Amino acid sequence: MTTSVSPDLRRIWRGARIPLALLALIFVAGALLLLGRGEQAYGGLEPGSYEPGGAHALVKLLKDQGVDVRTVRTAAEADAETGDGATLLVTAPDVAPGARFDALRERAADVVLVTPGEVTLRDSLPLVHPAGRSDVGTLSPRCTVAAAVAAGDATLGGIGYASPGARSCYPGEDGGGTLLQLAEGNRTTTLLGTPAPLTNERLGEQGNAALALHLLGAHPKLVWYLPSASDPALENSRRSIFDLIPDGWYYGAAQAFVAVALLALWRARRLGPVVTEPLPIVVRAAETAEGRARLYRRAKAAGHAGETLREAARGRLRTALGLPRDADPAALVESVSTRTGRQAADVGAVLYGPPVPDDPALVRLAGELDQVEREAGRT
Repeated sequence: MTTSVSPDLRRIWRGARIPLALLALIFVAGALLLLGRGEQAYGGLEPGSYEPGGAHALVKLLKDQGVDVRTVRTAAEADAETGDGATLLVTAPDVAPGARFDALRERAADVVLVTPGEVTLRDSLPLVHPAGRSDVGTLSPRCTVAAAVAAGDATLGGIGYASPGARSCYPGEDGGGTLLQLAEGNRTTTLLGTPAPLTNERLGEQGNAALALHLLGAHPKLVWYLPSASDPALENSRRSIFDLIPDGWYYGAAQAFVAVALLALWRARRLGPVVTEPLPIVVRAAETAEGRARLYRRAKAAGHAGETLREAARGRLRTALGLPRDADPAALVESVSTRTGRQAADVGAVLYGPPVPDDPALVRLAGELDQVEREAGRT
């Protein structure tokens, strides 16, 4: 009588049902949590995002103050929502530069731009230029802008800006204002060097909430514009990646290439004389030949071995008879026949015959080749 020790399906189920139940419970709980939270938004300064870099807390605060916050993601939506009496917040100005962007600014009551880069400054704000970069931290306003005075110390930094006639606040380490405000008729355009004071993570620090409310809540309506590169309306204003690279990067890349080339020439390996090293052991030629023969025999490659013997014999015969290495078979057979007195057909059968079928035939072929070589070598 034999007893099976392998587990059957019942035993497997008993052992696996508890872990499977736990996995199912975790899966169901996770699904319920996701469904309970509803649709979530993600990304920097995203109005519906609860992430540290999101802006849900600021939007909630603005709505509590009676500000109508409209989130738009395309140029067409921004055109429809922006008008007199509305503040326009642009979270990524460099994505939507050009005439379309300038038209939006002309229609807004006030404009707030978050970290505009060289593209926006060159195309839309030519009098403004970057003035260094500093770490994000607590800075004092040191200006007369009402929003900055009301907020006091705030979390600013990042890109610094400078412009003739503009009011510069929260200067960074290089002296540029990380909050710069331009007066353009009845409209003001404010540039922020960092999105930090508007984010969920930093809104409760220092005077960030007060600063954000004064900048974005001055009018009853706020158009929160998050430009996207996938917006079809911006097709004509898109630039290649090479247009976005500052000119100084090309100069730096050229210098780096020259430096790498010089380093390669300096460290390149110089070829010196050949260095010989003594072999650890010396293998006799006879042992090598015997080992190769055993491999042929094990592989039952008598035909291949026979062709190897014929090729070696033909090479030695060409040398002995003074024939060139590329002499054709007819010339070699004729020369060997003349030297040995053998019939040309016999010589051709030995030197260019069919492959040998087995080992005894291979032994006979080796003897015949040796005999032909000895006869051809006689003077």
